[in-house]
Amino acid sequence: MKLRTTGAGMLLAFASSAYAQSSVTLYGTVDSGLLWQNTSAANFLPVASKNPNLGKVFRFKDGGIYSSLFGMKGAEDIGGGYKINFRLQGSFDSGTGKLQLSDTPNSPAMFNQIATVGVSGPFGRLDAGRQLAPMAYALADTDVRNAWFFGSVLTAWLTMNQQSGWTANSTNGSIGALYDSNALVYNSPTFHGVSVALEYAPGGVPGHFQGGTRESAVLKYSNYGLNVAAVYYNGHDTSPFTYAGTTVPATGVANNRFVYLGAKYTWHGLSASGSFSNGRNPANPNGNLAAGIASGDFNMWTGGLGYRFSPSFEVTSGIYYVKDEKHSQNQSTSYVLGADYSLSKTTTLYGQAGYVANRGTMNQTLVYGQPVAVGKNTAAGMIGIRHSF
Repeated sequence: MKLRTTGAGMLLAFASSAYAQSSVTLYGTVDSGLLWQNTSAANFLPVASKNPNLGKVFRFKDGGIYSSLFGMKGAEDIGGGYKINFRLQGSFDSGTGKLQLSDTPNSPAMFNQIATVGVSGPFGRLDAGRQLAPMAYALADTDVRNAWFFGSVLTAWLTMNQQSGWTANSTNGSIGALYDSNALVYNSPTFHGVSVALEYAPGGVPGHFQGGTRESAVLKYSNYGLNVAAVYYNGHDTSPFTYAGTTVPATGVANNRFVYLGAKYTWHGLSASGSFSNGRNPANPNGNLAAGIASGDFNMWTGGLGYRFSPSFEVTSGIYYVKDEKHSQNQSTSYVLGADYSLSKTTTLYGQAGYVANRGTMNQTLVYGQPVAVGKNTAAGMIGIRHSF
């Protein structure tokens, strides 16, 4: 159910002035399931001696498709085809009710995903604040598995971050980003299927103009059943500012780069996707295994195949391969199969299974937020329900 308030209703509900052209929508999603996995670990540290296999795990798991979330969004028509927009969105764990993490280590936040205000019109759209980085949409648009939280291009990409030292105590990844704070994001209009998204986030570090800054660009094509996306992301000292356990000043010199090229084609219910990407950390070219950092350079190849048997029922599959460029023994491949059935426009049942072969220090996860044992083959399965309102 969506609640829409206008005029006097907004005065009562939000204690703020509004115009007849203004509207606010409250929305949310709850995604819950049961997960079984035959290996586990205490964290994402890619060193088996420091992060041993804890064995099988069976648990209630939030987010088999995407995270549970709640939010509100609104727009005011100011005339001439222009609108002022805002959006506030946060994720929570449906098993415990706790808020999820923000970009500050070990600190949950109410609106940890999106907190933006912006303007849209004939020129496109410009949003300011914490928001999903443009690359997040590009990954989802070019993956048959839609960058789901269980076995997708998302979980494969996270492997790069885990291997390069990301501890998962905040949303600041080492290579690329799903969320960026203090960001300015421009989305262009679409011309014959072609559009561009540009991002810049100032770092605000005194004395270092590039310290903590992020820049990214996405070029997309979407037409005739074909989605193609090219991504470039560059983050300066955003990982956060630590290396081998030591705090490093945010000078702007230590940057992390991610490039991606992916495509998905859908024809009469049949979908196929493929991508190549490279993650690179020039500040950490060779890694430090003693400190739990494998390397700074990774390649990823993905492939997917899916078929929609009816408007309600779809089966998807994917293969996701990640390799450490500097240490050939570090490589992993995951194989995933899933099915989802829509009971209604707002409720989906899903079942998913996956297997990952991890070699060396690799610990590619099968489901977001659930560590696997380092260097161990792992199988997992999950059934769940997702409801939007």
